[in-house]
Amino acid sequence: MIMKKSILIPTILVAMIFGATSTVSAQTKPVTPFKPGTVTLALGVGVGAQYKGNYYNTGFGTKAALEVGVWKAGPGTISIGGQVGGSFSNNGPYNDYKARTFIVAGRSAWHYGWQVPGLDTYAGLSAGVGFHNYGWKNGNNNNDDDYNEVIPVLGAFVGASYFVTPKFGFNAEAGYDITQVQAGVIFRF
Repeated sequence: MIMKKSILIPTILVAMIFGATSTVSAQTKPVTPFKPGTVTLALGVGVGAQYKGNYYNTGFGTKAALEVGVWKAGPGTISIGGQVGGSFSNNGPYNDYKARTFIVAGRSAWHYGWQVPGLDTYAGLSAGVGFHNYGWKNGNNNNDDDYNEVIPVLGAFVGASYFVTPKFGFNAEAGYDITQVQAGVIFRF
């Protein structure tokens, strides 16, 4: 009985993998890269950017980016859009130290597909405003030291998306933006 179970489980897993790969390769229409008129929404999480240099430990970051393809530029496409997100860090040299920045920014990127169905690679810039807060509990007088600032936020990034269906894919991005490195999902409308 144990021998049958040890053979049955790997057999089921192999069958599931072959079934999934044949479903993906059996798409009747290839997924094209980003082009004028394309609208995407990317949602990702990763390592947050350290704004103002007062983060301790590695921060957590999250970002949502909406982009629209507006015109052809050589072999690629220029997009314009916006992004919102945040970068958060806990623990530091003080009691209950926290630093966080919420960001609203515009972004633009140049997209290129490398003639690979479903692949979109890109590089771009962002600019916006950050609402930066940091603080800690002050043990001497039981008061919180809390500081708020509005700061300019500039970013640069590179990324890649791979669409497994015409409307859904996976996305990875790196650079100095809301996140330094992130992974997530992307939707095409």
